[in-house]
Amino acid sequence: MLRQSRHTLSTGSFPNTSAAGRQGTYESSGQFFRCHLSYNVLRMKLKLAPGLSIRTSPINGKGCFATKSFQRGKKIAEYTGERISDLEAQRRAGRAKLRICDIDGRWSLDGSRGGNGTHYINHSCAPNAFMKTLYGHMLFFALRDIRPGEEITVDYEDTLHPDSKRCFCGAPNCRGTINRI
Repeated sequence: MLRQSRHTLSTGSFPNTSAAGRQGTYESSGQFFRCHLSYNVLRMKLKLAPGLSIRTSPINGKGCFATKSFQRGKKIAEYTGERISDLEAQRRAGRAKLRICDIDGRWSLDGSRGGNGTHYINHSCAPNAFMKTLYGHMLFFALRDIRPGEEITVDYEDTLHPDSKRCFCGAPNCRGTINRI
């Protein structure tokens, strides 16, 4: 399993690497990591939750898609990431890509750091999944049967995004904004 590294270095700092976008290896604390180099920033490969894939989404950017069937009411995956205080979540809320999920009003998870791909689950006003907190863990469950190839979506309802953040889900009942206002 890959551990997250806080290194942000240019390609010139790594042996065995050349142009951006190529794979390379480097050593940190005696362990070797496989990495993608893009725009001179190191990004680790995600260890995806079983049954999920990441690809281009018609809703927004990248999305999380089912590679197997999920029956109604069954667990899809757990949301993972760096555990941070809600105060830190508010501080990070200004980022262009927000991948933070509130756990309990005191703690949040930042899926962009140590996530398993579930942070790519997009919003939809007609979702096929929902989130539930159980014992401090954020879990995704299927609202209905989900077929392989379908994008997994949830209704974000209330986020750190401004209430004016537009929704592009394309659902017939789309409310026009991500937050329910």
